[in-house]
Amino acid sequence: MSEHRIERDSMGELEVPADALYGAQTQRAVNNFPVSGRAMPTGFIHAIARIKLAAARVNRDLGLLDAARAEAIEAAAEAVIAGDHDDQFPVDVFQTGSGTSSNMNVNEVIAHLASRDGLEVGPNDHVNMGQSSNDVVPTALHLSAALGVACELRPALVHLRGTIDVRAEALDGVVKTGRTHLMDAMPLRLSQELGGWSSQVGQAIERFDDAMGRLCRLAQGGTAVGTGINAHPEFASRMAQELGRQTGLALAPNDSFFASLGSQDAAVELSGQLKALACTIMKIANDLRWMNSGPLAGLGEIELEALQPGSSIMPGKVNPVIPEAAAQAAAQVIGHDAAVTVAGQSGNFQLNVMLPLVADNLLDSITLMRNAAWLLADRAIATFKVREDHLSEPLSRNPILVTALNSVIGYDAAAAIAKKAYQAGRPIIDVADEETDLGREELERLLDPAALTHGGIPG
Repeated sequence: MSEHRIERDSMGELEVPADALYGAQTQRAVNNFPVSGRAMPTGFIHAIARIKLAAARVNRDLGLLDAARAEAIEAAAEAVIAGDHDDQFPVDVFQTGSGTSSNMNVNEVIAHLASRDGLEVGPNDHVNMGQSSNDVVPTALHLSAALGVACELRPALVHLRGTIDVRAEALDGVVKTGRTHLMDAMPLRLSQELGGWSSQVGQAIERFDDAMGRLCRLAQGGTAVGTGINAHPEFASRMAQELGRQTGLALAPNDSFFASLGSQDAAVELSGQLKALACTIMKIANDLRWMNSGPLAGLGEIELEALQPGSSIMPGKVNPVIPEAAAQAAAQVIGHDAAVTVAGQSGNFQLNVMLPLVADNLLDSITLMRNAAWLLADRAIATFKVREDHLSEPLSRNPILVTALNSVIGYDAAAAIAKKAYQAGRPIIDVADEETDLGREELERLLDPAALTHGGIPG
C-alpha cells in the first residue's frame, strides 16, 4: 500500500501521509514551518475542539447546520477533546501568526472523523461554519488559559498555601534569627517567616481571580476583522453560553471584537501575573535553599528531604534539588513573559499576529507554576526538619538583640554594647549586664527573643 494519499485544497493537490486524519492545509503548514519541532499544546488544541463542538450545536439550533452533520461533528470533537487523536496535530508553534494552520488542522481532523457512513462533512463549510481563524484562535487562547488557571494552577496554589499554613502553625514556637541584607537582624518565629510566604501565595491567587474576569471575555463571533461577517447575530452570545456549559467558566462575548482580534491585553496581563507568581516561587525556593545550606558550613536551620545523591564525585553530598527545580521553572516563566509582552504589542490594525506564541508560552507558564507549587509543597515544605540547635545557638549570641534596649538606654549605648559583645564573641545579655545597671532579671525580660517576636516597645 502507498504510504501517502492525495489531498486537495484551494491551492491544488498535495501528498499527505496515508494514515493521517488531517488534509492538505495541515500538510502545507507542516512543510512550511519546520522551525522548532514543537507542536501546539494539547490544551490549546482541545480548546479549539471545544469551539467546534459548541459551534456545531449552536449552528444546528439556529437552523444553519443539519442535525446529522452537527451530531457527527460533535462526536468527532468530543474524541479530540478526550485526547484520542493528540498525534494528529503536528503544526509547529512558530507558524502563521493568526494560528490559521492550527485552526484548519482541527477543522480537517474533525471533518475527516465526521465524514463516515456516506456523510460528507467539510472542514470549512461545516466544521468552521460562522467562524474565522481570527476569532477561533484568540478564543481558544483565552479558553485554554482560563481552564489552566481554574483547573490546574489555582488548586496547586491553594494546596501550596495550605501546606505552608499547616507547617507554620506547627512551628509557631520556634524562634530564629531574622536576616536583612543576609545579615543578622531581630528575631522572629518560624511561623512568621512562613506566614510571609503564605501571604505572597494568597495574593497571587487574588490576582489570578481578578484577571479571570477579563480572560473569560471571548473573541468568538468577531469572525475575520471584528464585524461579525458570516456569523449569525446570536452566534457570539450562544457560543459563550455553550462553552460556559461545557467548562463551568463564566464566559461572555467581549464588548469589542475589534479589541479581541487586534490585541492580546488580557493575555499580557495574565502573563504578568504569572511572572509575579514566579517571583514568589523564586523567593520561597531561595529561602529554603539558604535555610538548608550547609549542613555544617552554612546556616543549617532546616534539613530538606534527601531525594537523590548530589554529586558524581563527592560521596554523601545531598542538594536542595526541589527548590532548584522550582527556581529554574520560575526563571523560565519570567522569560516567557518577555516573549508574551513583545507578542502582545504585535497587533497590526485588526489582528494580532503572534497568537500561537502567546498561547504556547502562557500554557507552558501555567504548567510550570502548577508543577513547581505542588513540588515545593509536597517535597520541600511539608517534609523539612527543623534543626533547633542551629537556631538557638546563633540566636543567643545575636548582638542585634540589643535593639530591644534602645528605648531604655538609648541607641548609642546599645550600639556600644553590641559592638563589644560581637568583638568578644559573648552573649549580648552578659555584656549588657556588665555595662548597665538594669539587672540580670530585667535584661532577661527585655532580651527574651520569643517576646521580641511579638513587636511593640520593650520596657
